[in-house]
Amino acid sequence: MIQDIYPHKLDNHYYPERKPSDDSVVFVIKENDVLVSGERFPLKREVNSEELIYLFSLDEDQYFFLLDVTDNEGFRIPDGFEFLNIRTFRRSATAPKHMVFAAYTALQLAHWYRNNAFCGRCGKKTSIDSVERAIRCECGNIIYPRIVPAVIVGITNGDKILVTKYKTGFAHFALVAGFTEIGETLEETVAREAMEETGLKVKNIRYYKSQPWGVVDDILVGFYCDVDGDDSIRMDEGELKVAEWRTREDIELQPDDFSLTNEMMKMFKEGRA
Repeated sequence: MIQDIYPHKLDNHYYPERKPSDDSVVFVIKENDVLVSGERFPLKREVNSEELIYLFSLDEDQYFFLLDVTDNEGFRIPDGFEFLNIRTFRRSATAPKHMVFAAYTALQLAHWYRNNAFCGRCGKKTSIDSVERAIRCECGNIIYPRIVPAVIVGITNGDKILVTKYKTGFAHFALVAGFTEIGETLEETVAREAMEETGLKVKNIRYYKSQPWGVVDDILVGFYCDVDGDDSIRMDEGELKVAEWRTREDIELQPDDFSLTNEMMKMFKEGRA
């Protein structure tokens, strides 16, 4: 999955006093695009800005910083670089997995900083805290990064699993998925999403694994479960264009190994789930 970057390790502790050196990496982000040149990102000397925000480190000795130019019409793109949508970048295979994971995490933080430039309580301009990863307003409001829980659901039926395709957007096979609502447990989300998307009741809900998915601020939580009773699919046609049972040998995996969804389908395909 995208976070499986061993022997590399991402340290997300916040060190606001850290300053960039010439070999520090700067993620320059505009909306959902990241500035790249093949597998390279801008170095500090290619950006020349005092507006860099410390993000995290990789392997303790490589520091990463953020420069969000979404509202900076005067930003000049360095020679040989281009802005690439984060999803396009992920699928381009131009960078190693640990850098893709770093870029996704940087984008999540960029969204948080950008979306909280003004206080949601009083409307005044906020400032970045000098001690912890937080945004503060003079009215006393303190804003921390938010993580949105969502479930990935592998519904099994003997030697078959239910696979889906979204009506729009992502073109490859996936599993039932959805966001957890207020006042709802993860297990209740599994049962509700299974019913809403496929009309199926489920039982024996069991946790598999979790995954950060920074592009939409998610923490994805994977569960397998068994169909309970009638296995007739009643697909939500507003969200899906395909919902069908597939045997292990007929499962079509996604083109890369970044997603929890793909790993769960692969585990079932290989008889390990």
